[in-house]
Amino acid sequence: MYCDFYSVADKDEAMPIFFDSLIKEIKMCQIETENWTIDTIFIGGGTPSLMSPVQLESLIKELDINFDLSNVKEFTIEVNPGEAPKERLKSFKSLGVNRVSMGVQSLNKDLLKFLTRIHGKDEVFKTFEALRKVGFDNINCDLIFNIPSQTLKVWEHDLKQVLQLGPEHLSCYSLTVEKGTQLYNYVNSGTIQMPSNDNSSKLYSYTQSIMNDYGYEQYEISNWSKPKLECRHNLHYWEIEPCLAFGPSAHGFDGESRFSNISNLDQYIKKIELGEHPQVHKEKLSNKNYTNELIGFGLRISNGINLDKISEELKHSFEVLLEKNKNKWDKFIIREGNHLRLTEQGYAFADAVAIDLLL
Repeated sequence: MYCDFYSVADKDEAMPIFFDSLIKEIKMCQIETENWTIDTIFIGGGTPSLMSPVQLESLIKELDINFDLSNVKEFTIEVNPGEAPKERLKSFKSLGVNRVSMGVQSLNKDLLKFLTRIHGKDEVFKTFEALRKVGFDNINCDLIFNIPSQTLKVWEHDLKQVLQLGPEHLSCYSLTVEKGTQLYNYVNSGTIQMPSNDNSSKLYSYTQSIMNDYGYEQYEISNWSKPKLECRHNLHYWEIEPCLAFGPSAHGFDGESRFSNISNLDQYIKKIELGEHPQVHKEKLSNKNYTNELIGFGLRISNGINLDKISEELKHSFEVLLEKNKNKWDKFIIREGNHLRLTEQGYAFADAVAIDLLL
């Protein structure tokens, strides 16, 4: 309905073939990682909790053969409520998984139906309880706001119930209309009307307020955590650090170029079987594009933009834009030493600020 990430449904019979292809792709990797410090693993996209413990174990072994995993501190796997039996979770933990991200999205049955999610709030509570019983002490819950017909009262009720569970991390994303999704077609045809910007702002402001009340720190526009429990993996992405990526539609960065794999399971498997790499796009970041990513991503995180990473060649141009827009955004921007960041209130205007500061 709303997600433009690649996915397939009811392809259980393809799982063994896909998994074999994934292992082969890892073997094919030619990116030099000797000077990297790999400290996070993130298994996401779709429903990785459907993977068997045997498959996960063989995946870890293959990664360990090809890369140095001795520095891994955060190992995350995504789960959907009701789709991860306790015994499987126990096996995942025994294999080194130490962080779980659960796709809650909402606890309201009407909103879940709108989002085409098949779980209910009971599955959320049961899965969370199972995670705790197994021993997971670092759990993230994904939630969505700005859904049509979602009032502040409904959002408040959802958020409070999840907060009372006590997860270490919460990701609260505003529903956006992405081209190519069913939601886009509905909105474009006038069948569905998205909430107003004013309504969205109220929900976001409430989120920031209640997160503070419950002791969570906002370290990114859509992410909050208990102290020192930020998602390392996501921070690496926002700080434009290298990231390996495997599987259909996977996106990675080798330190110089961004790359992505083919977004089709059957074609992905076929390419691997033919001994071809599934990569379909690779783009070396120019100095300007790299700097624009530094600015755009930097404005999203509490650490802000690391000005030392902007080349001398472009630093003056950036300072000119900053001065030009000073009166417009000054009250939302804080400059501390070699970092420039947004205030808590400024997060709501991050996209607009970025547009004015991009080179």
